[in-house]
Amino acid sequence: MTYRVVGISFDHMHMGDLLRMVDAHPEAQIAGLFDPDRAKMQGAIDTFKVPDDRVFTDFDACMEAGPYDLAILCCATADHADMTERLAPHGVHIHVEKPFAASADDARRMMRAMEGTGKIMAINWPLAWVESHLTAKRLIDEGMIGELREVHFYDGNRGPLYHLADKVEVSPEEVERQKPDSWWYKRASGGGSLLDYMGYGATLGTWYMGGEAPLEVTCTVDETPGIEVDQHAIAVVRYAKGLSKMETRWGTFTDPWTTQPQPTCGFVIVGSDGTIASPDYAQSVTVQTRARPERHEIAVDPLPEGRGNPIEYILGCIADGRAPEGPLDPALCLIAQRIVDTAALSAREKRTMELLP
Repeated sequence: MTYRVVGISFDHMHMGDLLRMVDAHPEAQIAGLFDPDRAKMQGAIDTFKVPDDRVFTDFDACMEAGPYDLAILCCATADHADMTERLAPHGVHIHVEKPFAASADDARRMMRAMEGTGKIMAINWPLAWVESHLTAKRLIDEGMIGELREVHFYDGNRGPLYHLADKVEVSPEEVERQKPDSWWYKRASGGGSLLDYMGYGATLGTWYMGGEAPLEVTCTVDETPGIEVDQHAIAVVRYAKGLSKMETRWGTFTDPWTTQPQPTCGFVIVGSDGTIASPDYAQSVTVQTRARPERHEIAVDPLPEGRGNPIEYILGCIADGRAPEGPLDPALCLIAQRIVDTAALSAREKRTMELLP
């Protein structure tokens, strides 16, 4: 079977990376592209040689040219719920590129839209495909560090406009030119580093915690004159077992996929009997245990067969009739979205907040 995949919106630069995975998959094809602005699609049209009869600037015309098996959704965060509700009646599985939604209410709208369709919705967090973070989860599940107590997360990059698909770099001058018109820097569109990156820490942190929800969140963000969204956010998350920290940053010294900045991007996980440091893109994790308290490295596990990238995984779920698991599971992601929502409200009100429902 050849899976027909349609790309919906090019607001998020990850669309190009995901289409490359579709193009490379032996049982998938790029069957359609949609964005109201053809110019945003032109790079993908040229790269993947997409014929004109598969390129649309009108959503309804795009969907009439279906049917499609899978829709990749890369619109601005604030539009995720509306677009999912438009896609769901077309009987298509949906890959939502992170973050889940602009709010937990929007996330629930998305989940309701998919109910009864017989189709899956998966939320893709690119850090869920980083070998070090999967290795850390295996070690936690095996009991290597005992009962999990704390998850500390620091992550970000130089800024969302510094790179295009395939991590093609953009000059600082071009970044500054784009900022005034970019949805990433507009509050109403779901911009800001908190919404962009804290979901990574909250989602994988909830996964590490076995689905446990925290009790309360205290968050503060920077306030840069002339910039209406945050570029730096720090949240203290209180669980029944202890305190965790989630910090997001646009403006790291370097991008972690090129050269790890300081502080190091990734996770530090603390248990009753040990600790694990899992940097982004590392070839090993660093572990301490009561039996071996000195820091020592454990090589990362290779990604298992069928889980090499999100497109391979989601098409495998479709083929097998199984729901996405772990960080791709909307139910788990909803807990994380509640953490993000509470952090955002805490920052606005400048006080500690109980976890929002």
